[in-house]
Amino acid sequence: MAAGCREDPSLERHFKGHRDAVTSVDFSLNKKQLASGSMDSCLMIWSMKPQMRAYRFVGHKDAVMCVHFSPSGHLVASGSRDKTVRLWVPSVKGESTVFKAHTATVRSVHFSSDGQSLVTASNDKTVKVWTVHRQKFLFSLSQHLNWVRCARFSPDGRLIVSASDDKTVKLWDKTSRECIHSFCEHGGFVNHVDFHPSGTCIAAAGTDNTVKVWDVRMNRLLQHYQVHSAVVNSLSFHPSGNYLVTASNDSTLKILDLLEGRLLYTLHGHQGPATCVAFSRTGDLFASGGSDEQVMVWKTNFDAADCGEVLKTQKSGMSSVIPEDGTHQTLQSEMDCGIHLKKTKTQDSGRNHEQQEEETSLANTLEHIMGQLDVLTQTVSILEQRLTLTEDKLKECLENQQKIIQNKAS
Repeated sequence: MAAGCREDPSLERHFKGHRDAVTSVDFSLNKKQLASGSMDSCLMIWSMKPQMRAYRFVGHKDAVMCVHFSPSGHLVASGSRDKTVRLWVPSVKGESTVFKAHTATVRSVHFSSDGQSLVTASNDKTVKVWTVHRQKFLFSLSQHLNWVRCARFSPDGRLIVSASDDKTVKLWDKTSRECIHSFCEHGGFVNHVDFHPSGTCIAAAGTDNTVKVWDVRMNRLLQHYQVHSAVVNSLSFHPSGNYLVTASNDSTLKILDLLEGRLLYTLHGHQGPATCVAFSRTGDLFASGGSDEQVMVWKTNFDAADCGEVLKTQKSGMSSVIPEDGTHQTLQSEMDCGIHLKKTKTQDSGRNHEQQEEETSLANTLEHIMGQLDVLTQTVSILEQRLTLTEDKLKECLENQQKIIQNKAS
C-alpha cells in the first residue's frame, strides 16, 4: 500500500473523570462503551455516544490495575491492589461480584475468547485460571520467580502467555498446565504481553524500552523494535494482525507496521507517561490512558485497506501525529509466521443484500443471547453470595443459641 494512500490517525475524543493515573483501557465488542481503571480505585465506563453520562463504579478498596470486557460486552472484569477481582455489569446499577483472587496485587485480568474462563496474574508470583460462572478456581501456574505483570489466553484458548519481573515471558499449555517454553531475551522486566490475532506470535513490552515479537511455534525472536526512549508499558495488536500500537513513559504512542517491520507513526497527546493502550475489536479505534488522568480515543484511519473502508482524518489541536520516514529499522524482520497476512481485503460486490441483513440479524440475536447468559450468570452469582451470607448468619445464630442453652444447663 503506497504511503500516499494512507491517512493519519487522529484524536477523536478525550475523557476526564479519573482522579489519578489511568492504568488500563478496553473497548466493549460493539464499541458503545469504553472501560478504564485507575489508581484512584475506581472503574469508569465511558459511553461512546456524545453527551451520554459516564458510570463511575466504586467497590475496590485500592488502585484498579486492570480491566477487561467479556467477549459479549455484558461483563467487565477488574483486578486491584486490594487483592480482589470484581465482575461488573456495565449498566447504571453497577452491580458486581467480588472474590479474593490472590494474596497480593492483581495486575492482570483477561477473558478467554469463549467468555467461559478468566486468567489473572499477580504480585504473588502466580497466574490463576477461574470459571466466569461462579468464579470457581480451576488451577494455578506458579513457576515465575517474581511479580507477574500480565497474562493472556491465546485466541483459541489452548495456550496462556505470562510476563514477569523475573525477566521472562512464559508460554503455558492450558490443558496440561505445564510451561512449554520460557523466552528470556528481555534485558529488563516485562510489563505487558499479548497474542497476535492468528495465535502464532506474541509481542512483549519491556522496561528496557524495547518491543519484541516471537514465533510461539518455532520459539524464536522475529522482530525487535527499539523505538521508544523510555519504558514501554503496554501494547495492542490491530485485529488484522498487521499493526501494533505501543504506549510508553516517554509520553508517546507508537504505531508499528509489522509487515514492513518499521515505525509508522508517533502520537503525542498525553502529558506525562502513556500507561495503557488498546485497539477496539474492529480496529477502527484505539484508546490510551496516561498518568495525566486522561483517557483518549483515537481514530485509526491508516488501516483503511485492512478494514475495507475509507476513513477521514480529523484534526485536533490537542494532539500531534508524526509520520515516520522508515529510518527506524528492526534488528530482525522475518515475519514468516501468521503475521504475513494480505494487506487487502476483497469485498464481494455481488453479495446478496438480503443475505447480509439475515447475517446481521443472526449476529445481533446471538449477541443478545450471550448478553442474557452473562446477566443470568451474574444474577446467579449475586444470589449465591447472598445465600452464603444468610447461611453464615444462620450458623452464627445457631451457635449462639447452643451457647445460651449450654450456659443455662451449667
